[in-house]
Amino acid sequence: MIRLLVNILVFVINTVYRDRPYPRFYVLETVARVPYFSYLSVLHLYETLGLWRKADWLKVHFAESWNELHHLLIMESLGGDAFWGDRLLAKTTALIYYWIITCVYFFSPRSAYHFMELVEKHAYSSYHKFLTANEVGLKAQPAPLVAIRYYRDGDLYMFDEFQTSHQPTERRPQIDHLYDVFVAIRDDEMEHVRTMEACQQTNAQLSFKSPHTLEMKTVTANFELEVHS
Repeated sequence: MIRLLVNILVFVINTVYRDRPYPRFYVLETVARVPYFSYLSVLHLYETLGLWRKADWLKVHFAESWNELHHLLIMESLGGDAFWGDRLLAKTTALIYYWIITCVYFFSPRSAYHFMELVEKHAYSSYHKFLTANEVGLKAQPAPLVAIRYYRDGDLYMFDEFQTSHQPTERRPQIDHLYDVFVAIRDDEMEHVRTMEACQQTNAQLSFKSPHTLEMKTVTANFELEVHS
């Protein structure tokens, strides 16, 4: 079922947007945000019912949705949402997928994470192919202001928070032109893949921590060693 849902989404995007990259990425990023909303909704429900409280999962998934939001804002700044038909398709698909993934996540979180792992792998592949085919043209265009603020000049706490395979401040993209922006977006997608893989591990409910939580544990442990040495 999970692979079928992904294949349907990929087929629609590949068929309708074969030669329209920015609208294609706009639709992809609109839908890609949705599963993280689903995860957050169910996690809040679990917490409300007293079944499970896990602040780290809420932090990481919100940071993932924040990252996807900025991907979406970048595509909008490039005109990806200019046509009303693209907006209608993207929002309708997002609404349908929200309820589907919410139901899947409620009964099988691992399946819902596997869904997003496959979607993010497709996104990584799509951006990589686009970069390979359009390198020269992209390097001749300036980076959108929203990308500069998100990746370089703004508060990068949320940027670090979704990358569970990195220590905070470890990854800082270079943003000089539009090519760099798409490289950063592509690499973000692989970071999402790694986080989704981590969430599917058998002991994830016990071991999964946000990057800043792990950083604080390391700082505390080092401080205690210094105190007792």
